[in-house]
Amino acid sequence: MSLRRALTAGLLALAPAVLAEPAAAFPERPIRLVVPFAAGGATDVGARVLAEAMSAHLSQPIVVENRVGGAGIVASEVVARAAADGHTLLINNTSHAVLRLVVPNAPIDVTTALTAVSVLSEMPMVMLVANNHPARDVREFITMARAAPGRFDYGSTGGGGTLQMAALLFLQSAGLDLNEIPYRGGAPATLDLAAGRIAMVFDVALTGVQTARGGQARAFAVTSAGRSPALPEVPSLREIGLDAEMNVWQAIFAASSTPAPIQAALHRAIAAAMGTEAMARRMAELGVDRILASRPEAAQPYVAAEVARWEGLLRGRINPAR
Repeated sequence: MSLRRALTAGLLALAPAVLAEPAAAFPERPIRLVVPFAAGGATDVGARVLAEAMSAHLSQPIVVENRVGGAGIVASEVVARAAADGHTLLINNTSHAVLRLVVPNAPIDVTTALTAVSVLSEMPMVMLVANNHPARDVREFITMARAAPGRFDYGSTGGGGTLQMAALLFLQSAGLDLNEIPYRGGAPATLDLAAGRIAMVFDVALTGVQTARGGQARAFAVTSAGRSPALPEVPSLREIGLDAEMNVWQAIFAASSTPAPIQAALHRAIAAAMGTEAMARRMAELGVDRILASRPEAAQPYVAAEVARWEGLLRGRINPAR
């Protein structure tokens, strides 16, 4: 055997060990899980539940860190510019899919600077209507709104957030003209809805289900393909003939050059954490319809398809963040 062939054979024999080495030592220190939203919101709650569960399957704890700003770009950049060793992660939701529209001059392109390690779960948005609104169901709401363009107001967090995304998709599908009222978060929008100062809010199931069950507003529809187990009496928008399906997903991201063995190690911890009956019950309580815990090779195409879909739907309809 020639020296060249011998060296090549030796390198090939070593390759599995070399590839496994980063994962074998991982994690070497606590993992930062960066959340692009304030504490207490749906993504933050999901992050803390996951961090606690994952820590039990790793040799190091997971520390949740809230980095708010730039519609999510601040947190995304923190993770993209961190060492690509799996110790700094991002958790984000469907709003990730429109970041390039919301922040067109961002210092990073989130679609190339970050890679999806796992899509964790899906849950619907809930269409909530004020108790003092005369409509009795979603069909009547649409009929009244069509008859009086610009009469009714809806709450939105703007900036490409999920409240805005769901509302714009609904208005576009139903051909409605409502006034967007901006809020700093879903909580103040829901308070104004409960007080009857606005007509409608689309809220993520995590908090929207509780608002409906508490009688602060009425749930008229959900955005999932079928009815949600959390609100089985409420129709889906597809059920009434609207093409306005939206699943709010949460996903874990890492810097794009994170080695595959480390991504695989992270996924194993995620799958173990989310695969228990206790976690399934907890996720159901939070309004989650489906637990996915997808592998990296499935997560990245999933997110890429969501980016393509939402950029196509909402280009020109979302104002860039200031």
